[in-house]
Amino acid sequence: QVSPGLRTPRRPVWLCSVSGRHGVLFGTDSRLLSDWKSERIFHLYFCGGQQEQTQTAHLTIDTHSHHWEEAQREDPCSPGKRRPALEMAIRTKWAGATVSWNGTDPFF
Repeated sequence: QVSPGLRTPRRPVWLCSVSGRHGVLFGTDSRLLSDWKSERIFHLYFCGGQQEQTQTAHLTIDTHSHHWEEAQREDPCSPGKRRPALEMAIRTKWAGATVSWNGTDPFF
């Protein structure tokens, strides 16, 4: 029998399969589960368990950023325009959000 805490988590948590690798994306703010206003700027963490990931990635998600400001800084044809698969997975929940990796090198 599954405990109630696993059926209804108290913190936001997602099991991810990104580019054939499995990991856990989670937040520490329980308001993300019940209060849409808390989805403006918030923090998520990703643990993939891969050898190249030596520490948990701390990500800041901004759902009200302006995508056209980013487009002015970067040539859309540049190789730097490619986004990590984890960012694209996050954008399936929060379309148009920007993701700051807070000093962690983004991994693909």
